[in-house]
Amino acid sequence: MSQYEASHVIEVNGVSLHYAAEGEGRPVLLVHGNGEDHNLFEVEIEQLVDAGFRVYAPDSRGQGANEPLDEYHFDDMAEDMYQFIMALGLEKPAFYGHSDGGIIGLLLEINHPGTLGIMAVSGTNLEPEGVEEPFLEECIQIYEEEQDPLVTLMLTEPHIDPCSLERITIPVLVTVGEFDLILWSETERIVENLPDAELVIVDGEDHGSYIDGSEIMGELLLDFFERRWN
Repeated sequence: MSQYEASHVIEVNGVSLHYAAEGEGRPVLLVHGNGEDHNLFEVEIEQLVDAGFRVYAPDSRGQGANEPLDEYHFDDMAEDMYQFIMALGLEKPAFYGHSDGGIIGLLLEINHPGTLGIMAVSGTNLEPEGVEEPFLEECIQIYEEEQDPLVTLMLTEPHIDPCSLERITIPVLVTVGEFDLILWSETERIVENLPDAELVIVDGEDHGSYIDGSEIMGELLLDFFERRWN
């Protein structure tokens, strides 16, 4: 059990979202990946709170403490986060998304430019084919056995036009593990099409090893915020 419980609930975009909120200071929104919940960020929350930030860590729609759904779409999830920010009156918050959370962050700022003040994304893809073939095959096998709608999401979305990333004019930190399941060509496409992107390749790490239970990602965020968040 995380020390940061999702004890708050908010109604946005037709769904209820449970979320944790900790600390005082400038707002930072953390969004997890597929099938996870806010507990992924326990270490990062502590680091950010100790550094003087107010951290919001929701469970994405249908996941974590929220009621599961029959289908999922990234545009809906991005709209959830936009309405979350608006409902809580967060003024140009920082956003960090891991995996699916990164997709959500990109779509949020593409669809609602200027909502965020700064963004970081980790292990993020623009197309379902932007991942290593063995992982894609594993997802297909899981879907054939279970028909999990969250797996369906990974197999059918996202479809982000790289050119649309040009709408994101805020600073964006893009991180990827040396042994990530995201194709290197996919990460390159993201970095090359963002107007103001920084790339960090995390040596010796995979898709989530430097995020879950690790201080590495939190340190990267704090450094990025200090240098680039005006």
